[in-house]
Parts: sequence; structure tokens; C-alpha cells
Amino acid sequence: MREKIIEQKLAAAVKKHGGICPKFTSPSFDGMPDRLLLLPHGKFAFVEVKAPGEKPRPLQLARHKLLSRLGFRVYVLDSEGQIGGVLDEIENSM
Repeated sequence: MREKIIEQKLAAAVKKHGGICPKFTSPSFDGMPDRLLLLPHGKFAFVEVKAPGEKPRPLQLARHKLLSRLGFRVYVLDSEGQIGGVLDEIENSM
């Protein structure tokens, strides 16, 4: 399964949960996660989407670590099967 397909499935699942999952781009700050996951009641996270078996690049890992240190949740998805667990975790947080 390609990364694009996983992204589409993530966006559809988030929509079913009443949220949005816009593409996130930061032209002057490379390595940021692909998507913002925004759910009702102010629940949110950053999501890096990868093709199955792929891992984030070193710069991406550095950005994930920075965001985590700032208190933000960051997830790396490389399969459709992870989507439900990520959504559950975010919905049950805070």
C-alpha cells in the first residue's frame, strides 16, 4: 500500500470521527510531519505517514523529538491498521 493511500484512509477516518486532517506544509522548516490531526474538543496531534516498512528520515525524527519535547503528540503511521488505535489514543487523551 502506498503512502498516499494510507493518508487518504487516515483523512476519511478522522472525518468519520468529526475532525479534519489537513496536509501540513512548512516551507521554511523542513522535516515537519505530513498531517495535522484535529478532532472535536480541541484534541490534536501531528502525523507522519510512511509507506509500509518505511521509517522517518533523521531530520524528521529530530522534528518529532522537538514537537514531543514541546508537549505535542506525534505519530508515525505506516499501515492502515494503525489508524484506529491512534484515533482512540487521541480521543481519550487530555
